[in-house]
Amino acid sequence: MLQSLVDVILPVFLVVAAGYIATQRGFFGQVQIEGLMKFTQSFAIPCLLFRAMATLDLSAGFDPGLLISFYTGAAICFCLGIFGARLIFKRDWEDSVAIGFCCLFSNSVLLGLPITERAFGPDNLTGNFAIIAFHSPFCYGLGITVMEVLRNRGAGGVKTVTSVLSAMFKNVLILGIAMGFAFNLTGLAIPGTVDSALQLLIRAALPTALFALGGVLVQYRPEGDLRTILFVCFTVLMVHPAIVWSLGTYLNVKQDLFRSGVLNAAMATGFNGYIFANMYGRAKRVAASSVLIATAASVFTVWFWLLVLS
Repeated sequence: MLQSLVDVILPVFLVVAAGYIATQRGFFGQVQIEGLMKFTQSFAIPCLLFRAMATLDLSAGFDPGLLISFYTGAAICFCLGIFGARLIFKRDWEDSVAIGFCCLFSNSVLLGLPITERAFGPDNLTGNFAIIAFHSPFCYGLGITVMEVLRNRGAGGVKTVTSVLSAMFKNVLILGIAMGFAFNLTGLAIPGTVDSALQLLIRAALPTALFALGGVLVQYRPEGDLRTILFVCFTVLMVHPAIVWSLGTYLNVKQDLFRSGVLNAAMATGFNGYIFANMYGRAKRVAASSVLIATAASVFTVWFWLLVLS
């Protein structure tokens, strides 16, 4: 199965490495990389998600077993992150929630989509899009709610609800997903000319995002508590996919959806982990270092999970 590493995983990470090296060597500045990331995150990827949701076969994709196994695993890892940070590493509660969020949010778009596509083909992404549809709403809803409850210490539910809804509906990925759902449920067809334009943007989305991901990683340094960082990496790269594997097997999830669930769970901590930590000014060094180290380590851990799934 060495061939799977060469054919499936390495091309994805070589694009990430190209972005990293080009930025480190000064061919791209951080302003340019941020522009590429903004293009992908604010335009191209929302277009990809909109079209995917608008054309998704809802009856095939939204398998309860897939969603239960993936999001039960994510919630368990969130709790492990919080209580591990609090009880083992003696972080305060707000730091612990930020660390728990890093254990919760896997990089299902920038890494999960291209790796699953290369491993199993573009016709086997239904499970990925079903997971992505709920990913940001679920993770931000859970993380922000817990953080706001701790910060307010029970001062009132209105402020908590307002904070959660404000953060979620400012997220363009969520808006793209919601608009795609609206088209799907109402039966509206995307006009041909518009669809052609969308597909042009979509073709640029993932390779550009992977290159920009490498460029952004240059500014991160493996700082902070190394034991805490390794704890986060192990939780997100090994514990989450193991839970999805176990629950998915027990619930008899269909093979293509099962593979999507396990691989998405095995992805490294997404940048949203750092965004969340930065939003609250908590555990930022741990979050940034976890993104960097988990992304590098996932070259090998994803290979392991591909071997398990073969």
